[in-house]
Amino acid sequence: MKLLKSSLATAVIAGALSTSVMAADIFAIGGKPDDPFWSRVKMGAEDAGKVAESQGGSVTWLGPQNYDNLGPDAAELIRQAIDQGADAIVAPDWVPEAMDPAFKAVKEAGIPFVVYNAGGIEKADELGALNYVGAVDYKSGYAAGEYLGNAGQKDGACVNTLPGAANIEAFCNGFNDGLAAVGGTGSVLQLPATAFGDATAVAQAVRAHLLQNPNINAMFAIGDADTNATVSGIAQAGKTGQVQVCGMNFNDSILANIQAGTQACAIDQQGYQQGFFAVSILNNHVMYGTTIPTREILTGPGVIDSSNVELVIAGVKAGAR
Repeated sequence: MKLLKSSLATAVIAGALSTSVMAADIFAIGGKPDDPFWSRVKMGAEDAGKVAESQGGSVTWLGPQNYDNLGPDAAELIRQAIDQGADAIVAPDWVPEAMDPAFKAVKEAGIPFVVYNAGGIEKADELGALNYVGAVDYKSGYAAGEYLGNAGQKDGACVNTLPGAANIEAFCNGFNDGLAAVGGTGSVLQLPATAFGDATAVAQAVRAHLLQNPNINAMFAIGDADTNATVSGIAQAGKTGQVQVCGMNFNDSILANIQAGTQACAIDQQGYQQGFFAVSILNNHVMYGTTIPTREILTGPGVIDSSNVELVIAGVKAGAR
C-alpha cells in the first residue's frame, strides 16, 4: 500500500511539473486603454486567456499610454515582454521600421509569436511569425472607397490622425484606390498624431477642410472616435447629407449614426476575434505544438450599413459583436 501511495504521489507531482512546464504565459501588445476598438481586442485576448489560465498559464496585456510615439513605444513593449519571460507574444506591426528589430529579437529568443491587426501575412512570414490574424488594412480602406464611390460620392478625403503608422497609411491608400476603381478621386487630410481621439481637433479640421474644398463629398475615418468627430465636423460645415462618411470599426454611436443616416457605413475588422484567435493559436502551440495550416486568419473587412445595421445591433446586445 505504501508503495502504491508513493507511486501515485510521484505521478501527481510529475503531472504538476509537466503542466507547469507546458503552461503558456502569453503577452499581448495592443492599443491604449481608452481606445474603444482595442478594448474589444483586449476582451477577446482575455477570454481566450481563460483557457490558458485554466492550464496554469496567463495572458498579460501591454499597451501604450498614448500614440504620440507609437512605433518606438510599441517596440519597447515587445522587448518588455521578452524581458518578463514571455512564452509567446502577440503584437501588431504598426510601424515596421521601428518595430521590426523588436520582432527579430523575439525570433532570436526562440519565442513563438503571432502578428495581428496590422502587418499582413507577408510581413508575418518575413519576420518568422506563426501566422497573421486580422483584416488586410488596404482592403478595408478599399472597401470603404468602393462603397462610397458606387453610391455616387466620387471626391473623397481620408482623415489620417496617425501619420507614419503603416496600417493607417494602408487604410488611406486603399480608400483612394477604391474610389479610383469606380471613377472617383481620393486625397488625404493628414493631422498630427495628437489629434487621434481628440473630437474637437478632428471636427474643426474636417470643418475647415470641407469649407476650403467644397467639392469633397466623401470622407473616411480610421477609427470609432475619429468617425464620430468627422460626422460632427461635417455638420459644423453645414454639409450633413452632402458629404457621406465611412469609418473603421464601430460602437453604439456609430451604429446610431448609420440608423439615422448621418453615416453611410462602417468597416468591421472584428477586433474581438483578432485578440481571441491570436491568443488561442499561441496557447495551443505552446501547450501542444499545434499549428494552423491556413496562412492568415482574416477577420475582415465587413461592411455595416443600413441593410444590416439592425442585425449588428442585435449581435451587440447578445454580446456577440
